[in-house]
Amino acid sequence: MDLLALIVAVVALVTALFTLRRAGRPRRGSGIDALPEDLHGLRQEVAALRSEGTDALRHLAVVRYDAFGDMGGHLSWSVALLDDGGDGVVITSIHGRSDARTYAKSIGGWTCEQQLSPEELEAIEHAHP
Repeated sequence: MDLLALIVAVVALVTALFTLRRAGRPRRGSGIDALPEDLHGLRQEVAALRSEGTDALRHLAVVRYDAFGDMGGHLSWSVALLDDGGDGVVITSIHGRSDARTYAKSIGGWTCEQQLSPEELEAIEHAHP
């Protein structure tokens, strides 16, 4: 009886090992060779989306400050809105006691042809990755 139990246990062990070994092998039609044929098309779409994303205004920074010494609260601000190439705009709003003025300056390649205030430069630097 013990011999029969031993034989059954050995057969069960061999069967289990065989099953585990087969499960570890890739089946025919699976793996990298079985990827859909349109995978190349999907890769092209992902590349197109990535290139479109470079034009998005993804880099932004806001600098708040007091433009005048007699006013507090950091009501004035400069915001830089730039894409991956450093192209975009910096917008500044200066708040005084009786008025507020807003300025916009074009940015190209992380620089500007117009003179920038220290706060505008700071906003661009903070937006730069």
